[in-house]
Amino acid sequence: MRIALAQLAASSDRAANLARCLETMTAASQAGAELIAFPEVILDPFFPQFPGDRKALDLAEPIPGPTTDQIAERARELGLVTVFNLYELDRQGRRFDSSPVFDADGRLLGVTRMIHITDYEGFHERDYYHPGDRGVPVHDTRVGRIGVAICYDRHYPEVMRALGVAGAELVVIPQAGTVGEWPEGLYEAEVRTAAFQNGYFTALANRVGVEAGLHFAGESFVADPEGRVLARGRSLEEDLVITDVDLKACRTSTARRLFWRDRRPELYREWLG
Repeated sequence: MRIALAQLAASSDRAANLARCLETMTAASQAGAELIAFPEVILDPFFPQFPGDRKALDLAEPIPGPTTDQIAERARELGLVTVFNLYELDRQGRRFDSSPVFDADGRLLGVTRMIHITDYEGFHERDYYHPGDRGVPVHDTRVGRIGVAICYDRHYPEVMRALGVAGAELVVIPQAGTVGEWPEGLYEAEVRTAAFQNGYFTALANRVGVEAGLHFAGESFVADPEGRVLARGRSLEEDLVITDVDLKACRTSTARRLFWRDRRPELYREWLG
């Protein structure tokens, strides 16, 4: 199948940002894509770079809600499996960094919420997000079994392995990654390694643009189950990254032929704290 990564920048105009996302879905479909993935919180400038912005809390909205209704309708019109990301408000008033997954008929299959919440310079996420409480679901879509690891969660081998255990064939990573954030390509290396160790494809969709003190890098990429990069987005510029993947390759990957065959899960629980 053909997949697309929407490497976009976000302006201060949320309606315009949503319109761009919808237009990008159409462009991806016209290019033959059957699945599209978006970067992290792409409807808004990256508010977590500032600590304690009370106004930003008002940006959160429910899922389903006004934005996801439009995304779902466009997905249905185009027959396009869609992995989105936005700032979610639940019925208890909690807020999450969330990725709703829509099937090609527009149905909302489920929502992944970022589990691990950090706080350091430029990423004051604990001021805005509750820790995710839905685990790491894998969704049966028209194109295959799709899981999501939102930005910071990709650093945790437990998350990436759990997606493999649940049968993911493609793991989508919505990201807000900046220039120089990870030296010597380590942020890419860990994603490629996860693909190799778990025998699935990974697709990282990063945002771009200069927003106050942060410069988002772009360079979105897709890696195959052997950890090889199949496609890469431009650096520092908007891009629509298109590539073909064959999910059947997961079954014959090194991980599935060897590593998974020889696992000893009965031992691992006592090792993990």
